[in-house]
Amino acid sequence: MKKTGFEHKSYDAHANWYDEDMDLKVIFDNKPSIDFWRHDRQYSLTNPLHSTINNKWLTVGDGKGMDAHWLESKGLDVEASDIAPNILKKSFEQGYIKKYSRQNAEKINYEDNTFDFVLCKEAYHHFPRPYIALYEMIRVATIGVILIEPLDIGIQMPAIIFVKNILDRINPNLINKVWKNRYSFETVGNYVYKVSEREMEKVAMGINLPYVAFKGLNDYYSVDLDFYQPTTNTAIFSKVKRKIWIRNIFCKLGIIPYQLLSSIILKKEPTPELREKLLKDGYKIVKLAKNPYV
Repeated sequence: MKKTGFEHKSYDAHANWYDEDMDLKVIFDNKPSIDFWRHDRQYSLTNPLHSTINNKWLTVGDGKGMDAHWLESKGLDVEASDIAPNILKKSFEQGYIKKYSRQNAEKINYEDNTFDFVLCKEAYHHFPRPYIALYEMIRVATIGVILIEPLDIGIQMPAIIFVKNILDRINPNLINKVWKNRYSFETVGNYVYKVSEREMEKVAMGINLPYVAFKGLNDYYSVDLDFYQPTTNTAIFSKVKRKIWIRNIFCKLGIIPYQLLSSIILKKEPTPELREKLLKDGYKIVKLAKNPYV
């Protein structure tokens, strides 16, 4: 029987998205590039979780295997997964990753608590039913899940909420003239599902988990710039760093939120060592109230 729900159409579109003829050497071996520098900054958000003991990881939505490749370079035991494993298979055959599997994020084919950590970097916003996927990731993790995703300014930015509340009294669609990307879609066929600290807290609270941790990060990207240029190209690299530096200042002043949010949902109380690493790396750790009735 053919499955006809929109979520199946969405997953089918993503499964057929990648070009099987892509040159993986350009992606994996161009480490002096500005693009690698950008992604390295995002992957570094996982640094406090690296350990020689709790080192078994699963990456979800890891289309080319870059997430797993980076984590493996840190000495971790990693399995890459994606709904379309064709490119992961090539990455495996060419030696860029050690393990991979086909996984639908809404139904991960592993027992509870199989992995220490699950990483989902910039894939959560592609999922048609992301909450289902997040609960699955939590289920198969022993310690926690880390999401690195675009931040929802409609929840995180008070100025937008203030303007929206005023304009809603006139016409609920007027806010679209101010908030241009309120409804964002990508060419692969997905709505861009952005995240917020409050949403992650609610997910954790709903299943009585003890802690969450958050850290913001700014990035810069432009279709007009060649990010595969090496970092020695000071004209481009300096512009990228300058744009990030300026936005960082506004974020530290509390005027605007960060572009990306790293959310760590922990299934158990962090050890003193992990707590120290998170705080040293700039994470905000939030202890959640325990449900007194269950």
